[in-house]
Amino acid sequence: MILKHLLPNCLAPLLIYATIMVGSFIGAEATLAFLGIGLKQPVVSWGSSISEGQRYIRDSPYILFLPCAFLITAVVSFVMPGEAIREALDPKLR
Repeated sequence: MILKHLLPNCLAPLLIYATIMVGSFIGAEATLAFLGIGLKQPVVSWGSSISEGQRYIRDSPYILFLPCAFLITAVVSFVMPGEAIREALDPKLR
């Protein structure tokens, strides 16, 4: 009964939630590292790279814009497939 009814009905919401939350976790880690609360300096993080790049925005703005672009790309690459799966498997839209 569990394998036939319960597992197929809870698998789609778990998959959707997992893909969306991975993007949220990446954004949260970058935010904490940007604020100085997260990972410290020897460890490379997009948030710490963005924080460090703020100092050099007038001289070389690519030091700030490249980590921002990669962070946005990473978050969107996890959130968008999660939203697409949610729309495809939503029984209300059928």
